[in-house]
Amino acid sequence: MNNASEAALLRRLYEVAVQRAQPALVLPAHLPDPPKGRTVVIGAGKASGAMARALDARWPADKPLSGVVITRYGHVPPREASGPERIAVVEAAHPVPDGAGLLGTQHLMGALAGLTEDDLVIALISGGGSALLTAPIPGWTLQDEQNLHRQLLRCGAGITEMNTVRRHLSAIKGGRLARLCRPARLLTLAISDVPGDRLEDIASGPTVPDPTSCADTLRIVAQHGLTLPPPVMAQLTAGELESLKPGDEAFMRHSAHLIATPQDMLEAAARTAREAGWQAHILSDRMEGEARDVGKLHAALAMQVARHQQPFQGPCVLLSGGEATVTLDEQAVAEGSGGRCSELLLSAALALQGASGIWMLAADTDGIDGMSEAAGALIGPDTLQRAHAMGLDARAMLQAHDSGRFFAALGDQILTGPTFTNVNDFRAVLIS
Repeated sequence: MNNASEAALLRRLYEVAVQRAQPALVLPAHLPDPPKGRTVVIGAGKASGAMARALDARWPADKPLSGVVITRYGHVPPREASGPERIAVVEAAHPVPDGAGLLGTQHLMGALAGLTEDDLVIALISGGGSALLTAPIPGWTLQDEQNLHRQLLRCGAGITEMNTVRRHLSAIKGGRLARLCRPARLLTLAISDVPGDRLEDIASGPTVPDPTSCADTLRIVAQHGLTLPPPVMAQLTAGELESLKPGDEAFMRHSAHLIATPQDMLEAAARTAREAGWQAHILSDRMEGEARDVGKLHAALAMQVARHQQPFQGPCVLLSGGEATVTLDEQAVAEGSGGRCSELLLSAALALQGASGIWMLAADTDGIDGMSEAAGALIGPDTLQRAHAMGLDARAMLQAHDSGRFFAALGDQILTGPTFTNVNDFRAVLIS
């Protein structure tokens, strides 16, 4: 991509956003004093391995500490502390559960045996935990759980809808894990990757109350055409799979804190942009919708600023966060490559049609965008021109959900590997 200074600034803003959500930076301020008894750490999510390592490094060496957390394959950072590892970090599959996640969840539940009122349980929860924390409801198998996740990923449901279904079709989500922590005191420390920062939506809320119902689940199932076994539909209809609600005795000794959020990362990026001499505006930390539509919206806003100086004066940087959606058909599942960030960008590039003075970056803060090896990508005024020169049909590749190959061919992917955190997608539009 030409205009290296613009691309470098966008990459710098992304790096700052990711750094702002690193567990080693944000977790220590929220750690409690050691209890009279044991401290047991549990958790799940793409950031849980880094959260566990940060906690272990800062917990007094002479105080009891044990536990199990489950993270995605390849998302275990180097250890900060020397000596024996006190918190086991299990790796499992995401976004579709596997046997390692099932066994890891059983190991995690076993770590909670024999708790007393003098003990403390610290739950380290982050995005991705819905797939990693796997305990099927009675009568279900791992294969049933996998089928449910695949349907949810393809149907175009938003993250709130997906996690409402997951909470009601799990033996451990929707607050049920909190029951296993009694009678100990329970502290949940969460890194948010969801619009609105609702605790019940982060990893499907294993340790927090769930205000949604079986009726909500049935509505989502019908709306998105999900297929569930007749016995499960009957249980939902009868309200037999209800999650734990606010006021349940499981939460009597529970407290929860958000230690990093999408808004935090956007504010950090905005400060960096201003320090570099740019006006910076945060559009929203919860922009949702089909990735293609969200891309068109960002393009339209950028062109309004560039051409009419509305609603902001250029030059400036526009920032947003949130989780877009990609609705897939069977052919796209088999042949496409990429994720919601790259699809958003390809749609934006087509909407911009090479408009001068506009660059955009979109990347997942966990370092992995959907079914690609990249975190996301960059576009600029020359993106479509270079693609045409290489024989790439941008519109056809967008239609085939093949945005990953598009940006890989151009060399415009953002390649970071796992970042060991997860505060959802980061987007920055630079208008010069």
